[in-house]
Amino acid sequence: MEHTSIGLLLLRIFIGLRLIYGVIDYVLSWEKMIKFADFLAAFQFPMPTVIAVVSFAVQLLGGLNLLLGLYTKLFSSLLVINFFIALVVVHLQSNDSAEVMTPALAMLFGRLTIW
Repeated sequence: MEHTSIGLLLLRIFIGLRLIYGVIDYVLSWEKMIKFADFLAAFQFPMPTVIAVVSFAVQLLGGLNLLLGLYTKLFSSLLVINFFIALVVVHLQSNDSAEVMTPALAMLFGRLTIW
């Protein structure tokens, strides 16, 4: 296996684990999911509860599929869309600093790398 392949594998594993770690609390707690839906509602997202569930489902399934190496292009596409929307609609509207946006940027660019 060449170094590039090993690097991409390690990136895929890291991002997969980070995605799962970042959403598992929301997936296991409806109360936390509703809090996130309320957060989305404050940014005028339509159907915030549905969007919250879909966003976390994409992140959880995307993380699992990255770890398994299944449907990586499909889930990379969905995750790129998810994190792009988070950056544009939430972080830029909030005038967040680069430090605050770094986790979403890291996920976005990591996904673009694997895509």
